[in-house]
Amino acid sequence: MNDSIELTYEVSGDDFTRAGEASSDCKQKLKRLGVPPDVIRKVAIAMYEGEINMVIHANGGKIKVTISMDEITMELADRGPGIPDIEKALRPGYSTAPEDVRSLGFGAGMGLPNMKKYTDDIHITTELGVGTTVTMKVKL
Repeated sequence: MNDSIELTYEVSGDDFTRAGEASSDCKQKLKRLGVPPDVIRKVAIAMYEGEINMVIHANGGKIKVTISMDEITMELADRGPGIPDIEKALRPGYSTAPEDVRSLGFGAGMGLPNMKKYTDDIHITTELGVGTTVTMKVKL
């Protein structure tokens, strides 16, 4: 790869039937590009967790994936309520997911902790009432 490759995905809010489509598509494209399986696994897990968070909490949003020679960057920008306490949200098991979402098997409070665990760098910017942008990087 000489230049970077950019992938862009729209994520619909409250649409659990399509949740995971972006991360799945990205995973397939990374396989075709010959990205090592351990890197693909990290990207797929982190991106899926972020995608699910966008569906549960944020009325959807946009994901931009940039694949360069040395890293894969995922920028997830939502239009949700924002995160009141990022440190608390990063704690395993902490969840603000409503009961109907939990009954579907989501909202266990492992989204942000897994996003942090499976990436080499994570940066979260949030503004209450406006939305949250999570930028994650996985080194190649």
